[in-house]
Amino acid sequence: MSRSVVVGSDDIYPAAQAACDYLEAKGFKVAKIGSLVTGKVEPWVDVAVEVAKQVVNGEAEFGVLVCYTGTGVSMAANKVKGARAALCNDAKTAEGARKWNDANILAMSGRLVTPEVAKEILDAWLSTTEIDSSEAENIAKLKALDEARKE
Repeated sequence: MSRSVVVGSDDIYPAAQAACDYLEAKGFKVAKIGSLVTGKVEPWVDVAVEVAKQVVNGEAEFGVLVCYTGTGVSMAANKVKGARAALCNDAKTAEGARKWNDANILAMSGRLVTPEVAKEILDAWLSTTEIDSSEAENIAKLKALDEARKE
């Protein structure tokens, strides 16, 4: 059974397409959102919210988002209760986001991240499967804050 991931982009960025291709080559079933489907510029807020909803609803194991800076999609995704999007433009930040923050959505800059760097970031994200036990209390506090907020 293949693992599933949802990838969304508001524009045609090489990093977004590279992420899809790389994840598919690694055996993931990739659902595409936004420009990856339409081939035209799409509202970054809508793309991010759709990816976040699919992750939170369990339709995908994790999400990947790309916009010009990566900031907008990460902010929009984090408005969805249960989403923990992290802007990661390098492998070490991606590793830390998984290990220390239990991030479930990877956001990247389409301007800064090359296809090769996108693969490095994804490798770090995928290789980090264990949460650092020293951060368990902080992650629990973060999740409790999310549960306490209004819809």
